[in-house]
Amino acid sequence: MSLQRLPIRWKITILSFGIVLFSLLIGGIILTGNIYEMKERDLGHRSLLTARTVANLPEVQSGVTESRGWIEINPIVERIRTINNADYIVVLDMNRVRYSHPNEDMLGTLSSGKDEGPAFAEHSYTSKAKGELGTAVRAFVPILNEQKEQVGTVVVGIIQPTLWEVLGELKHQILIIALLTLLFGIIGSWLLARHLKQETFQLEPYEIVRLLKERTATLQAMNEGIIAIDRGGCITVFNDKAKRILRLQEEVAGEQIEKVIPESQLGDVLKNGASVYKEEMKINEKIIMSSRVPILVEGEIVGAVEVFQDRTEVTSMAEELTGVKAFIDALRVQNHEHMNRLHTIAGLIQLNENDKALEFLFENQEEQQALTKFLSKQIHDESIAGLLLSKVSRAKELDIELTITPESRMKRFPGLLDRHDFVVVLGNLIENAFDAFVGVERDMKLVELHIEQSDDHLYLSVEDNGKGMAKDDQADMFTKGYTTKGSKGSGIGLYLVKNVLEKGEGSARVKSILQEGTSIELTFPMRPGGIAHEQVSGH
Repeated sequence: MSLQRLPIRWKITILSFGIVLFSLLIGGIILTGNIYEMKERDLGHRSLLTARTVANLPEVQSGVTESRGWIEINPIVERIRTINNADYIVVLDMNRVRYSHPNEDMLGTLSSGKDEGPAFAEHSYTSKAKGELGTAVRAFVPILNEQKEQVGTVVVGIIQPTLWEVLGELKHQILIIALLTLLFGIIGSWLLARHLKQETFQLEPYEIVRLLKERTATLQAMNEGIIAIDRGGCITVFNDKAKRILRLQEEVAGEQIEKVIPESQLGDVLKNGASVYKEEMKINEKIIMSSRVPILVEGEIVGAVEVFQDRTEVTSMAEELTGVKAFIDALRVQNHEHMNRLHTIAGLIQLNENDKALEFLFENQEEQQALTKFLSKQIHDESIAGLLLSKVSRAKELDIELTITPESRMKRFPGLLDRHDFVVVLGNLIENAFDAFVGVERDMKLVELHIEQSDDHLYLSVEDNGKGMAKDDQADMFTKGYTTKGSKGSGIGLYLVKNVLEKGEGSARVKSILQEGTSIELTFPMRPGGIAHEQVSGH
């Protein structure tokens, strides 16, 4: 088995054990050096103390000035050398003649040491000198008589042990420390390896690398923008789709989310831990549909992730659910109405009421032409005009009179909205007004649409005399999934209207009285920043 394929537990154990051994080696070298230096200082202190003892002996002080005084001095000094475990003690007179020496043949001879000079100038000191027996730590102390005059010098030498000899003295302590260190190192390494194995979900390093590559490829292949942050608010994931949607070119991994996208609300998810799904918001002048959820590990929030789409795609889907469906219904209604007219004309002709048939034909044609001309003149968007034309036809089929006020006009859309948004708003508000007559008996079922536009605002209202709404229904009417139609309702229509309100920075006012009717008024600023969104309900 290659080293790369070893289980992560063994890899970490081996690595940790190696670190322990290396640390032990470095620590041992430093400790040994300190012990060796302490041994040298101890030898210097011992030799200096012995030299001072000899220099203060009266026999030495008096005998060093006498001829052949070594006969009396040498035996005394040798006993002291033996007691103090010194390798040699040499007493010199001022002429450097030896008065004591372990080798009696050296008595009376001259010393030629190169480091003895300062000792004859009344200086006490230590030095190291290398000789035949090895390196010796030597102490020099002057001999003073009773008149405090120097009469000689004492030299004490102790051979310094080698490094291996010092280590040999400490071998038992070193062995115990090494065994304890290795034992705890092995146990600690194993525990660390087991903990890391658990933290990595029992995965091996090559498996983690493979998963990371697969995750990165998956995130980049997704058709949604994905942003993830850690608990500190730093970006950890920002896929290519997110960069394209938000028009970012530079690499943003590791940056603070507030710095890159100030409008992002991912930081709020970190703070409160609340998930948000399918919320429309504006980022970098782009309207997106965003879902944000916290990342939890063992119940603790360690980050947050956001998945979002360009609002254009969502709007297109909304248009399919509302506008396109409305146009299909309109075509069906117009076809049905056209067939009814043909049957009426055919019946009049069969009754030889040719004049009435022509009158009926021209009357319906003029009415349709007048409505078409009005919408073409007052509503400058063909999709919106077509939608309203279809709703008028559908109202006739439902025996409802849909009136578009003569003052209504729409020259252009507000700055933050487009035709898709108004298809959603008008389609849902008018259909809701139609639904308000289900199960309601009225001599006249009326729905009135009014659109008013100025340089600053666009105002529209849809009013009906249907069944109205209770106060509780008014409070929840814009909530996603909330419906009063039972199983037939989706609860999505007014929620989409609310999203358009937020997108266009608009406001809503709802007035409704049970069994009398409902009025919904929307106001949008023509320029962004004009109005803050609010909802007002009354009855």
